[in-house]
Amino acid sequence: MIQRLKENPLITPADVPPSRPDYEVVGAFNPGAIRYKDEILLLLRIAERPKDNAPGRQVAPILNPQTGQIQPFIVKNSDPDITDIPDSRSFSYKGQMFLTSISHLRLARSTDGIHFTIDPTPAVFPQMPYETFGLEDPRITPIEDLFYITYKAVSDKGICTGLLTTRDFKTYKRHGILFCPENIDVVLFPEKINGKFWALTRPVPRYIGPRGIWICSSPDGLHWGDHRPLIMPREGLFDGGKTGGSCVPIKTPGGWAEIYHGSDADDRYSLAVALLDLQNPAGVLARSKEPLMQPEADYEIRGFYGNVVFSCGAVEKDNGDILLYYGASDESTAAALIPQKELTDNLNST
Repeated sequence: MIQRLKENPLITPADVPPSRPDYEVVGAFNPGAIRYKDEILLLLRIAERPKDNAPGRQVAPILNPQTGQIQPFIVKNSDPDITDIPDSRSFSYKGQMFLTSISHLRLARSTDGIHFTIDPTPAVFPQMPYETFGLEDPRITPIEDLFYITYKAVSDKGICTGLLTTRDFKTYKRHGILFCPENIDVVLFPEKINGKFWALTRPVPRYIGPRGIWICSSPDGLHWGDHRPLIMPREGLFDGGKTGGSCVPIKTPGGWAEIYHGSDADDRYSLAVALLDLQNPAGVLARSKEPLMQPEADYEIRGFYGNVVFSCGAVEKDNGDILLYYGASDESTAAALIPQKELTDNLNST
C-alpha cells in the first residue's frame, strides 16, 4: 500500500531562506524531481511575498523585466476597483487578476530522498516579460543527454508554458514559450517514441469544453502539433472537475504509467494513474477507478490552500518502487512511497 513518509512534510516554507531580506517564503512546494549522479534533486517552486504588508490592503510583487527588480503593486481593500479577493493567493483589480506572491525555482538536494539541503539562492529567477508574476510548477524530464524543464510562466499576458534545459543543474538555457495562454501542466515523455517527442498538456477552455489532459508530438521538442484530448474529467468522480498531468510518465512493461491530478466539484485535488500504450501514447489502455492518493493528512487538508495533493515529480527506486514528491495544500513538500504494483492495481480497462 501507499505509505506517506513519517518525516512529512519534508520541506516547509520555514526551511527556505528568502531571496531577499524584506521578503518571506510562504510556499515551498510542487517540485520537479530527478535522480542526478549520487543525489535526488528537487526543483522547488518557492513563493515569496513582502513582509511589511499592512492590514487592509493587497500587495502584488511584480518583476520589472527592464530593471530586473521586483516592484510592489499596492491597492487598498476599500478601492472600488478591487472586484474580487477569492483567497489569500490573489485578488482582482479592474478585472485583472494579480498574485500576492511571486515564485522562483530553487534546488533541494538529498542523498537518501528524505532529508534535504536547500540551496541558499534561486536556481532560476523571473527574468523575461512573460515571467513577471513568477515561475511555477516545474517538471524535469531526462531525454538522451539533456534535462528538459517545463514550467508555468506567469504574467499579465496570461499563464504560458516555458522551457528550460540544463546538463548540470548549474546553468540553464531558456527556450522561450512552448505553449501560449492558457496551456499548462505540460509534461514531456522521457524518450522519443517513433522518432518523436511527446507531451501531455492541459488547455484551459474558457467557454466550451472540459479542462482535461491532451497529448501532442514534436519533431524537435520545440515545435508541437497533432494535439488531441486524452484523459478527460469523469462526471461525478474524484476527477470530475478537471484533470492535469503531474509526473513524468514511468515506463512499465504494460505501458506508460502517468500519475495525474484530478479535482472534483469542490476543487479537492487527488492523484490517480492512467496507463498509456508504449508505442502509441495517444492510446489510453486503463485508468484509475479510485484515487491513488487524496488529501487525508493534516498538512494536506490545512494550509495555504487546503485539500490539495499535487505532484510534479517522482523518482524510481532501484527495486522499481516509486518515491512520489508532492505539494501539500499549496504550501509544503511531502513524499509517499508507492510500490510499483500499486500503480496498476486499481486500473479499469478503457
